[in-house]
Amino acid sequence: MNTIQYTTHSVEETLALGYRLGNFMKDYESPICIALDGTLGAGKTHFSQGIAKGFGVTEEVTSPTFALMNTYDVDGSNLYHFDLYRLDLVEELETIGFYEYTEETKSIVEWASKFVDELPDTTVWIEISVGDDGSRQFTVRTDLLSEETLQCIGENL
Repeated sequence: MNTIQYTTHSVEETLALGYRLGNFMKDYESPICIALDGTLGAGKTHFSQGIAKGFGVTEEVTSPTFALMNTYDVDGSNLYHFDLYRLDLVEELETIGFYEYTEETKSIVEWASKFVDELPDTTVWIEISVGDDGSRQFTVRTDLLSEETLQCIGENL
C-alpha cells in the first residue's frame, strides 16, 4: 500500500490540498472514493470543501451531517459527499444507496472508519490528525494511486 503524509498549517493550506485532490479527481477516469477520518474539528469538512472546489463545484459545500449525503453536479459529472457520523448499522448504508454511489462514481466519505469493510477497492484512505501547534497531518494510504501521483497532488504545500 502506498503511503504519504502531508502537513498543513492553516485552513487555507487545508483547502488548497483538498483543491489539488479534487482537481485530480475531476479528470480521473475511474470511480474513486476518498475516505476521511479524524477527530471532531480535525478538518474533514474544510478538506472536503477544498476537494469539491477543485472538482469544479461552485455552490456552497457543507458537511451532510444531517442529510447524510450531498450531491454536487459539475457539467454532468457528480460528486457525492457522505457523512457517516450518525450512522451505526450497515443496513443504513443500503437505505441511502451508499454502495452504488461509492463503487461507481466519485465520492467523499467523512467518518469512513465506522464502516471500513463497506468501502470499495477504489478507496483512498486519509487520516487527519491535529498537531500540538494546530497544524494538520494528512496520512494518505492507497493501492489505487501511485506514490508519484500522491507526491504530485501534495506539491508546493
